Amino acid sequence: MTRKLQNKSYDYFSANSQVAEVEEQLTQSQQRIAELESLNTQLQGLVANNSVQGDTAKFAVSTEKIVCNPEQVRRYFDPDKLATLTASIKEVGVQSPLWVRPYGDGQYLLIAGERRYRAAQDAGLTSVPAVILEVDEASALKLSLLENLQREDLNPVEETEGILHLLSWQLNCSAKEVIALLNRKAHLDKKKVEWSDESTENVFRKQWEIVENVFTTVGKLSPESFRVSRLPLLNIPADVLEVLRSGQIEYTKARAIATVKDEELRISLLTQAINEKLSLGQIRDRIEKVKPQKAPSLKKEFQDISQRMLKSSQWKDPKKAKKITSLLQQLESLLAD
Repeated sequence: MTRKLQNKSYDYFSANSQVAEVEEQLTQSQQRIAELESLNTQLQGLVANNSVQGDTAKFAVSTEKIVCNPEQVRRYFDPDKLATLTASIKEVGVQSPLWVRPYGDGQYLLIAGERRYRAAQDAGLTSVPAVILEVDEASALKLSLLENLQREDLNPVEETEGILHLLSWQLNCSAKEVIALLNRKAHLDKKKVEWSDESTENVFRKQWEIVENVFTTVGKLSPESFRVSRLPLLNIPADVLEVLRSGQIEYTKARAIATVKDEELRISLLTQAINEKLSLGQIRDRIEKVKPQKAPSLKKEFQDISQRMLKSSQWKDPKKAKKITSLLQQLESLLAD
């Protein structure tokens, strides 16, 4: 009797512990959503006032004290555009201030404006106008991601990596776990499956609220279109990925070229696509031409020959009939083995 009571007591406290854990996760989910919305509001205010003449307090910060963010989603800077911006800065200076946060030892971590920062250095400037934001590291990263993701000139690879990074931060999990969550939702929608465990369902619902909040805030794509059309970009060969990242080719063309397994043929086709400015249709035509031909099925080949033999007049020729008889005997022997 005592053991039964102990077991019931254990079950009760175990259930209460699970409920408390779920409630804590749900609360954290709401907090993350509210935080991202708050950061986005702050971002919109900064964007609206992002000029040297604006009302936001600006400071002249030494270029030597600015540290570029290693988590920056933008990794490729077009040399021609950078040169044009450098020439403009030499003439009229930096017109939009950089966003930075205190980084210790008198340094500042760059949140937004790395291209302007690089161009200012190339132009020989020793200081640049900057807005100093008092935000923690996590908020600074999210602001940087949001600022980049809401720009129009981010290439598809950087955009995909940025969204995946932001989802990871918001869900507090790895990129692989984010992808698994997106795939699980797609599976549930397709099969119309319901969770049998109410606690698990509640956690999943709140996780999905965070996912939807991220895509709504960023304002690009939907979770499903991101899963289907963008995530595959991260699995394409490195040579195609690098060209795509540099903006030399559209992502639909890059995905098509990535299906060519032979590295030499793939690089050759990639070069042709860029130099000749091939359309997607032309690229697909050339892929069909370089695709290795599949070996015919022996079974299908035998069926074809058998049907032709039945309709043939070769049976009437004694010499050919004798050869056919010999071949049939060999087949009989092969089957017996």
